[in-house]
Amino acid sequence: METVLAILREVRDPRAENAQHKLAEVLFIALAACLCGAQSCCEMAAFGRAKEAFLRQMLVLEHGIPSHDTFSRVFRLIDPTALAQVLGLFTRAFGQAARGVVAVDGKSLRRGYEAGLAHMPPLMVSVWATETRLTLAQVEAAGGNETAAAIAALKLLNLKGCTVTADALHCRADTAQTIVAAGGDYVLALKANQPRLWAEAEAACAKPRRGTPAAETVGGAHGRSEWRSAIVAPLTKADAGNPFPRLAAVARIDRQRETAGKTETSRHYYILSRRMPSAEVLAAVRKHWDIENGLHWRLDVVFDEDRARNRKDNSPANLAALRRITMNFLQTHPAKSSIAIKRRTAGWNDNFLIELLTHMR
Repeated sequence: METVLAILREVRDPRAENAQHKLAEVLFIALAACLCGAQSCCEMAAFGRAKEAFLRQMLVLEHGIPSHDTFSRVFRLIDPTALAQVLGLFTRAFGQAARGVVAVDGKSLRRGYEAGLAHMPPLMVSVWATETRLTLAQVEAAGGNETAAAIAALKLLNLKGCTVTADALHCRADTAQTIVAAGGDYVLALKANQPRLWAEAEAACAKPRRGTPAAETVGGAHGRSEWRSAIVAPLTKADAGNPFPRLAAVARIDRQRETAGKTETSRHYYILSRRMPSAEVLAAVRKHWDIENGLHWRLDVVFDEDRARNRKDNSPANLAALRRITMNFLQTHPAKSSIAIKRRTAGWNDNFLIELLTHMR
C-alpha cells in the first residue's frame, strides 16, 4: 500500500498551501473507487463515505472524506503530464517493461468537450503494449494534434527491443526519429499522400526477388474468412529520398476478405526500420489492432468512457489517465476473471481490493 501512496506523492499539488486534504490521499481514494466501479467524482465521494472505516486503515484522513467538489477541483487542476508520468511509474512497479509490439493510437472522449465545441472532443493518445495488454503512456492531443501527442507519449518510454506500430497519420520522420531515439523499431503504415515514398515502395515490392519470401495467413470467424499475404523488400533512406531514420525496408500486405458471399480486396504498404521476416510484419500489423479491442473497447464498455461528461480544464485528460491506471492494476492481477468481474469483486470484497492495491512486485 505504501508503494501506491509513494508513487501518488510524486504528483505535484497545484492547490493553495492551506488545502485541507492531502493530494496523495485524494488520489488514493479516487483510484480505489475506480477499482471498485466508480465512474465520476460524485461516485468517488460516495465510495469514500461508504468505505471510510476501511480507508482509515491506510490513510490519516485528518479532515475526513473529501467532497465531490474536492475531487472535481483536484482533477481540474492537476497537470495531465504529472498523471501521465505516474502511469509510467505504476507500470514499472508492476515489473512490466515495454516489449514486443507497441501500438500507438488516439481515442476521443466523446462527451468531454467544452460548451460549444461538440465537434472537437478531447483526444487522448495512448501507447499500448500488445503483449502485456498494458497502457504504457498517455498524452492529451492539444488542439487535436495527434501526432505531437504521440511523440510526447513515446518520449516518456524506453522502447529498446520494441516494435512500434502506428497508422498512416504517424508516418512522419519526426515520429520515426522519436522511436529510434528511444531504442525501438517501427512499422508505420504508408499512404499515397507521400507520393515519392509510395512510388518507391510500390517499385521495391514489385520485385520480390529482392525481398524476403512471402508469408501468408488464412483465418476466419463470425461468418467471415480472410486471407493475408506479405512481402518485404529492402529500401534505404537514399532510395526513398525521405528523411526517415534507419529506413531499411518496405512491406506490402494484400488482404482478401469474404463475408456473406461478398469478396473485398485491399493492398497496404508499410515502412520498416529493419528488414523483418514477412511473417513478423504480418504479426506486427495484426497485433496493432489489439489497441482497439484490448484498450479502447474496454474503456467504453467497462469504464463507460464515451459517456463521461467531465469537461472542465484538465479533468477529461486526468480522469482518462486514472481509468488507464485502474485498468493496468486490474490487468496485472493474476485472478483469472474479466476486468468487469474484478471491479465488482473489489467493491464486494475488501480483501480483494487490498490485493489489487498491493500486488506490485
